[in-house]
Amino acid sequence: MPTSSASATDAAKPAGGGGVQSLERAFDLLERMADAGGEVGLSELSSSSGLPLPTIHRLMRTLVACGYVRQQANRRYALGPRLIRLGESASRLLGTWARPYLSRLVEETGETANMALLDGDEIVYVAQVPSKHSMRMFTEVGRRVLPHSTGVGKALLAHTPPEEVRALLARTGMPAATEKTITTPEGFLAALEQVRAAGYAVDDNEQEIGVRCLAVSVPDSPTPAAISISGPAGRVTEAETDKIVPVLQEVARDLSTALTTTTLQA
Repeated sequence: MPTSSASATDAAKPAGGGGVQSLERAFDLLERMADAGGEVGLSELSSSSGLPLPTIHRLMRTLVACGYVRQQANRRYALGPRLIRLGESASRLLGTWARPYLSRLVEETGETANMALLDGDEIVYVAQVPSKHSMRMFTEVGRRVLPHSTGVGKALLAHTPPEEVRALLARTGMPAATEKTITTPEGFLAALEQVRAAGYAVDDNEQEIGVRCLAVSVPDSPTPAAISISGPAGRVTEAETDKIVPVLQEVARDLSTALTTTTLQA
């Protein structure tokens, strides 16, 4: 069939940047599936990607055979379990790359530094460098929390459309970790507006009484990421916030550059 033959030839062509076009297309489809919630139909992928159905069908068959995609009983396609191992390894590696930047935060602020990702509807901590103070905060790497009660959660969701934020909160609920936790969608959306205006997020005794956290997102990160410092509320005061936030923002920019700069060697 001419259309299918042309698509096959086209998919094998080198990509503009010297890569392999079929690989670029396969990864693009995986990302589109993730953006759509992890499950899509071929027609949806064709509409969003602009690729012809025969090309998408061939790429999806290959991804299914490799275990990165699976076909549901309703004939829609879902992200496959083999991606979990890749994701877990990538998260650990991302935490390793971030550690020197978190160490710099500790040196300059004196408080514990963290890095967290948005994984589905939850926040997962992937790296931490503890403060040198005897009284310091500990967040176990791998710990998962809900976004509404954390500074990193606010930083990560600040630019998410309100309807998507409401849908997430409806799925997770908004349990109170302390009496200061925000427990209504309206309150949380108002907090996100403050984050956008200020350029940073605050967790003021909302996850744990006596603990204050300041957080910023990592701009242009390959996956949504945020960094934060946390410490006793008596040390992370309003006055200290004015000193700490510029440091957080600078480190986030430097970390972003490190994560998005790729050097290809022949």
